[in-house]
Amino acid sequence: MSSLLYDELVPYYRLIDPVADHEVEAATYHEALTGAIAGRAESLLELGSGGGHNAHYLRQHYNCTLSDISEPMLALSRDLNPDCEHEVGDMRSLRLDRTFDAVLLHDAVVYMTDETQLREALETAFVHTRPGGAAIVAPDYFRETFKEETQLIQGNDRRRHLRCIEWTWDPDPNDTTYTVDYALLLREDNDAMQSFHDVHVEGLFPRDTWTGLLADIGYEVEIIPGTVGDAMTIELLRCRRPA
Repeated sequence: MSSLLYDELVPYYRLIDPVADHEVEAATYHEALTGAIAGRAESLLELGSGGGHNAHYLRQHYNCTLSDISEPMLALSRDLNPDCEHEVGDMRSLRLDRTFDAVLLHDAVVYMTDETQLREALETAFVHTRPGGAAIVAPDYFRETFKEETQLIQGNDRRRHLRCIEWTWDPDPNDTTYTVDYALLLREDNDAMQSFHDVHVEGLFPRDTWTGLLADIGYEVEIIPGTVGDAMTIELLRCRRPA
């Protein structure tokens, strides 16, 4: 699950994924949680929180605890969300010994590439959801919704300049993974251009695998529509833990 994007290229991360692009996404998650939680909803745990872009908006509604396996990404989040608690941890094994009204496990869950890893991550969400609480799980794709895509990403700030091609494709439709290749050209001030190729192998499972695992763990689960960046509609898994 290590990658250049989440390690040495973190200073460029917000050029690839601007904070403002998450306002609609975060509102979608909040709306999906509203009404699904029994009683007051005050606390939220985000697993795989990355740079804290969703939390920047969700902290208006919840006391947020943010967890990620990448310390450089958490450092980025601490700068953006100084009032949130941050915990370094692997979503497959994290145990904070407390529960939350809400748990969010969004696109970071795609780094679970087999069913064992996926179950472990979903179990982490469950054990941190209080009885009567709810979780939102939001993979980028189900096997049934996957399609090959290519996009150009451009970003600049006062010092840094980035151009990136993101190519999502599936080398082997018979396994449980797909690949996202990032071809990046980076320049800082007037320094020489640098090029990088970052490869991400991500998990791809049918809807029935997701819903079956979540139900087996103990959630009551339903699939609902949701809107994320650039008004793209995906399917969200809304999971209630029985009171």
